[in-house]
Order: sequence, then C-alpha cells, then structure tokens
Amino acid sequence: MTSENIDRTANVVILGAGPAGTAAAAQLGLLGVRDVVLVDRHDFPRDKTCGSGLSPRGIETLKELGVWEDVKAHSYPIHGMRLVTRGDRESWQSAGEQAAAVVCQRRILDHLLLKKALSRGVKFIPNFNATEVLKEGERVVGIKAADGTTVRAKYVLIAGGSHCRVGLPEQRPRRIIQAIMGWWDNVPFRAHHLEMIFDASIEPYYGWLFPESETRVNIGITYEERDGKQNARELFQRFLDKHYGERLKGATQVGGWKGHPVVWSYAIEKLTAPGRIVIGESGLMTHPATAEGIYQAMKSGMLGAGAIADILSGRRSETSAFSDYERRCKSQFLLSFWAGGVFRRVARTDALDWVVQASQVPAVKSTAARILASL
Repeated sequence: MTSENIDRTANVVILGAGPAGTAAAAQLGLLGVRDVVLVDRHDFPRDKTCGSGLSPRGIETLKELGVWEDVKAHSYPIHGMRLVTRGDRESWQSAGEQAAAVVCQRRILDHLLLKKALSRGVKFIPNFNATEVLKEGERVVGIKAADGTTVRAKYVLIAGGSHCRVGLPEQRPRRIIQAIMGWWDNVPFRAHHLEMIFDASIEPYYGWLFPESETRVNIGITYEERDGKQNARELFQRFLDKHYGERLKGATQVGGWKGHPVVWSYAIEKLTAPGRIVIGESGLMTHPATAEGIYQAMKSGMLGAGAIADILSGRRSETSAFSDYERRCKSQFLLSFWAGGVFRRVARTDALDWVVQASQVPAVKSTAARILASL
C-alpha cells in the first residue's frame, strides 16, 4: 500500500508509528476518539535499530495500554544483570524469579502496538514520507507528504523520532548520544541476565549485551562524539575485543552492525503549539544516562492522547489541556532526567568500583536494582 492519492480529513493525525505514535493512537481509541489517522514512512512489520530493552516502567505502561500480554508472549524475560565497572570490577545481581525487565525486538513491539491501535479503529497509512505541516496562520492543521498527499486534522501529534524535523520548533537545543550495535547467535551468556559494561573509552555511557532469545543476543555501545574524531566502527571493535573477544570466537554474526543517534535534553519544553503536540523522542524525552526512550515515548504518547481527548470532548480548553500535558510530562520524567545527569558525572569516577567492591552491603543490591529499572 502507498500513500498516493490518499487525501483525508480526520480528528487527529499522528506522524510516526514508533512506540510514541502507536501508543498515542491506541490510547485515543481506548478513550473513544474516532477518526484517528496514523502515518509512517514505512510499512509494518519493519526493523528498527534498538537495544529493545523494556524497563519495569515500560512494562507497566504496556499494561495500561492493554497490550502487555501480547508483548510478553514475544519477549525474553530478564531476572538479573552483570555489571562491569570502568575499573573492570564485576558484579552479578539478581531480581529474583519475577522478571524485572524484558527484551522485545522493536520489529515485534512496534507491530503489536500498531495492531492494538488498528483494533481500536485507527486508520494507518504506510509509505507516507512527511515533508511539512499544513498551517492556517499560526495553527497546525495537518501534514503533507513528498508526493503531495495531505491529511488535514483538528489536531496533529508529532512522533517522528530522532530524525524528525517536520512540525518542530526551530533551534531547539538538544544533545546527541550515538549508538552502534550488532547481533550474534551462540554467544555464551547467563540465561535471563543482561550485561552493562562501563568502559572508560565510552564514558559516561556503557556497552551492553541484551539476550533476545535463548540463542541470540544484541551487543552494542552508547557514546558521545568527541570533537567528531571518533570512528564508531573502530570504537565498537575495540570494545568487542576487550570485553567479548573470547565469547564471540564460536559465535555467528547475524547481519551487519547498525548505528543510530539518540537525542535528548534536560529541558522538557516547547511541546505544544496551536493544533500540535510533540511526543516521544521528537520532544527530546529520552533518558540522558541510559538512552532509554521506549517508556518515555509510550507514556508521553498516552498523555498527549489524553489531552486531545479532553479537548475534543469539551472537558477542557486547548490552552488548559496543552499546559497540563507539558506539566505532566515534566512531572513524569524530569526527576529521573536530573538523576541521570548526576549519574553521568558519577560514571566518570571510580564510584561504581567502590560500590561493587562493597558488594556484600545491602545498599549495593538496591543500587543495581535502580540501574536495572532504568534500562
């Protein structure tokens, strides 16, 4: 299916069918909002470069959306973690038999969220390459694709992710975390445990091993550009040689390495304008220390959907609902973002080494649990 010759009007149009856009669409359907159109430049199912970890907060959000049982059936449960510090100290921590997190491939997660939205009456238009928003004066009234196709709507939600420029305020201050990753079969690992490795070469960020099944893992690193002089592939290869060289000798690489940027900010602002709400990574709502974005995407999508439902039902004015949306996003995420900023500074020191050295102290277990909860 293509977007050619499809010109529509709707109550709501959502640009981007990642976790933010699909969660917003599913929530709008749940709240009884009809005539919702969701567009994306790809058809589904489609692959998405991502570590695919879902934190406990992400799992709770999936439960709120009514899609957790479907996701759970396609996920690999995580019961604990291996933590390696910049001083090469190692600690294993367990969350017990209850899964503290899961790994679900984005190809599956995003498609399940889309199917939930479709089941609630949302219309999906794939292969829609959005190029601009439609405006009447200062008000956003729809979106336009490269082939001229338009969707006009009372409200527009922007959920295009890190690469999106359509419908966003200009000169938004943002920071970028780079990530590069690959997939392997038959890498030895402890079942139902992920690994987080804080290496000095990528500080204040980390490398990881996330198991996707009993036989397949994804391994990657997150890092910041340093004067644009880092070669991502060389940096990743050095990391692999140091931390996984022996374990990869008998493994089979699946496909090639893939990289992607993660955009973020400590400030949650400029999320609304007349007729328009920004959700997810388009609104820079990703975690500054862990680069987690799936939970924030889904939650902000749900909050944005709630604001629009309130307006369309006549319960609140646009001004009031939009103001409350920004306030609720700040309340939901800012504290953890600020804590992430503190952790970024801690990660450049020997503090994690001290924590692991004191691994018999009960506080260590709670520290590790907090790291696990912020996948």
